[in-house]
Amino acid sequence: MIRVGAPAPDFSLPGVHGDRLITCRLLDVKGRWVVLFFYPADFSFICPTEVKGFHAQYAAFQQEGAEVLGVSVDPPGLHLEWVKELGGVAYPLLSDERRAVSQLYDVLDPERNRCQRATYILSPEGRVEYAVQSAQNVGRSVSETARVVAALRSGRQCPADWHPGDPTAG
Repeated sequence: MIRVGAPAPDFSLPGVHGDRLITCRLLDVKGRWVVLFFYPADFSFICPTEVKGFHAQYAAFQQEGAEVLGVSVDPPGLHLEWVKELGGVAYPLLSDERRAVSQLYDVLDPERNRCQRATYILSPEGRVEYAVQSAQNVGRSVSETARVVAALRSGRQCPADWHPGDPTAG
């Protein structure tokens, strides 16, 4: 995975936002915190729980000044179908059909030719501040991702299990 503190590789990917096709560049969200999460596939078992989880907490991410971007290798048309089935998604789902961005972020599973389950949190300056990857059979914690965004934004020393408003932060 990309080392924490390293510049986040720029990209431009097609995708969907709501019911429309878009093109999203990482530069479009420069100046904001970014939660960039990679997931294996639309219409799978664990991925919808994560995508819906980020959707449910999207307002909280926005309140923290963070944008959420989901990435898989599925094409935009499939994303559109899936977003309808899920009842809508508040943030963009991007399509890395060429797998170039997945390779840049070192999350392409060479055996399955799909993204591994990985999360990056990028600073407004475009640096990687957090990176985590999990096994395919274990969904990520959206709440933990939100907690880490809040901790990073605070600029403080935040101990284990810290939450916003916690007086134990240094």
